Amino acid sequence: MDRDSFSVGGPFLSLIERQQPSPPSVIVIGAGISGIAAARSLSNAAFKVTVLESRDRIGGRVNTDYSFGCPIDMGASWLHGVCNENSLAPLIRCLGLKLYRTSGDDSVLYDHDLESYALYHKEGYQVPQEVVIKVGKIFETILKETIKVRDEHMNDMCLLEAISIVLNKYPHLRLEGLEYEVLQWYVCRMEAWFAADVDTISLKNWDQEHVLSGGHGLMVQGYYPVIKALAEGLDIRLNHRVSKITQRYNKVIITIDNGTNFVADSAIITVPLGVLKANLIKFEPELPEWKASAISDLGVGIENKVALRFDRVFWPNVEVLGMVAQTSYSCGYFLNLHKATGNPVLVYMTAGRFAYDIEKLSDEEVVDLVMCQLRKMLPDAPQPVQYLVSHWGTDPDSLGAYSCDLVGKPADLYERFCAPVENLYFAGEAACMDHSGSVHGAYSSGIAAAEDCRKRLSVQHGISDLLKIVMREELTELMVPLQISRM
Repeated sequence: MDRDSFSVGGPFLSLIERQQPSPPSVIVIGAGISGIAAARSLSNAAFKVTVLESRDRIGGRVNTDYSFGCPIDMGASWLHGVCNENSLAPLIRCLGLKLYRTSGDDSVLYDHDLESYALYHKEGYQVPQEVVIKVGKIFETILKETIKVRDEHMNDMCLLEAISIVLNKYPHLRLEGLEYEVLQWYVCRMEAWFAADVDTISLKNWDQEHVLSGGHGLMVQGYYPVIKALAEGLDIRLNHRVSKITQRYNKVIITIDNGTNFVADSAIITVPLGVLKANLIKFEPELPEWKASAISDLGVGIENKVALRFDRVFWPNVEVLGMVAQTSYSCGYFLNLHKATGNPVLVYMTAGRFAYDIEKLSDEEVVDLVMCQLRKMLPDAPQPVQYLVSHWGTDPDSLGAYSCDLVGKPADLYERFCAPVENLYFAGEAACMDHSGSVHGAYSSGIAAAEDCRKRLSVQHGISDLLKIVMREELTELMVPLQISRM
């Protein structure tokens, strides 16, 4: 039987419509990729879906800026796991979006390979590559030894404490001078992966993330095309900041800050974890203790970007320019977008306390600080012709970049955070147990929450799965390869 036999319309659908009551209604709070994925899924299942978004744009922590004349992702920018198992792979393939692979599966730098960067000392000379490679191997050894420390200690501790234990046990791993500064740069890069400082990263959980195969790929055209495709045709209300969520009479009443109420059968909450932790949304009745404690026990990391557009390329043809220093706080690195996209753009990456501290400065002061570091590496660097600075830590719509594991967190933390509270469902990157902190994790979480919500409401409304079959999403996994480059 061909597909046309099940096309939407005609007497077959009319029969179903006569047998079905009015469709269930769901309000999705947040138009980031998790919220839009949930809304798309439920809309395709013929549910009545409304998305409420506090910002004046869709995407949430996916924010592709076009003011440079080219796409610049000021939020999420990588596909972590360039493989068909990645839940976003089918959509990326269908849209024909290009990826620039920045690392393989086994890079000590996580999303960049060792040979793809140049490190500099503050005195202006480039660190010899043999020193960088040597220190990289020592860093890997130290990290492997911290796993033994974890096995020997019942209680959790921060990764920095575990590293200290390793160095006390194996003094030959201690480094001095330039090698020590290079080691601090490796720590700086690790902190960027977790968006948190090494003295806050959990020893118990730092290596427990399920990282997909295929390495890491930069979205050459930015992430917005993915958001745009998923959002097409959805009822999305921008500038609708939710202030209160009320559960009453098997319904949810969503109140926005101007007092307007929206009523639905269920709600899917996809606002960033930082917003939930700040209690910016009032719940009535209050969330149960098991849910509230899960929200409070999860950590939120901070990562910021400073994008600089120049009138010409004056830097070496490497993916990353890095500055070594005596502390990881004083280290830094620039992502070279010219190598991946052909545009004369460098992006300075900051994480943890340093990312938090630069948010206390004006954008002009931040650019001056970043350019001072760049000129220590490349003295003839001109002023940028344009710049962009992110503020994810103080942005009231995010209050952080993405979730991180705090020291001593309970084993069931993610399960409790993901779990629904009656007709309230929770989704987002922080709600994805296996892939927290990633775009595909947020996407998968939204799909999962939507499916849980659909099943519950279908039972309540007496809707058979036949309607889902008829109205299912027509997006298929086209058998075309991911478009991947590596210069």
